[in-house]
Amino acid sequence: MKIHGPSIVLIGMMGAGKSSVGRCLERRTGLTLLDTDEIVSSKFGMSIPEIFAKHGETKFREAEAKAVRAMAIPKKTIIVTGGGIVLQQENVELLRRMGVIVWLDGNEDTLFARASRRWNRPLLQTKNPRRTFSQIFDARRSLYADIADVRVDTSVLTDEEVSVAILSKLGKVNPGSRSPSPATQSCRFRQQN
Repeated sequence: MKIHGPSIVLIGMMGAGKSSVGRCLERRTGLTLLDTDEIVSSKFGMSIPEIFAKHGETKFREAEAKAVRAMAIPKKTIIVTGGGIVLQQENVELLRRMGVIVWLDGNEDTLFARASRRWNRPLLQTKNPRRTFSQIFDARRSLYADIADVRVDTSVLTDEEVSVAILSKLGKVNPGSRSPSPATQSCRFRQQN
């Protein structure tokens, strides 16, 4: 397995814990955290659900791609991506150049349970959110698998345990990287299902 660049890029479905795991990694490593959803939200001056409602998914995806293009920075960073980042090949190619791609995976039922706890998931605002989630899961899973350098199953792990697993796997991938160290602040733990 080869690390393609200096950053740690987190990909995966909604409910996989990318944002919270990214914060744990930030605390453990001291690296800067960049979140594509936060960047897009800031550019529009509104939340992701508001962007979807007012401008639609297409405009959101365009802004997301622009955010990824703007992230081409030389210093090592933790990059948290939205679940649909893999839908555009340009994003995939840019992320591969930026760093090691870590896929936060999980079983479908667990991911849906986590994702549906938050009312603000625009893609789940349908008559049958469970079926919609399943369709998205089926469509994206192979895309995540194709580009991931590392896969971590988050189904039964806390955010802290996931961050330790990532750093451990990256230590095995890149012997020069530093080993996991205690978090300077405790991470918010995800409740296990």
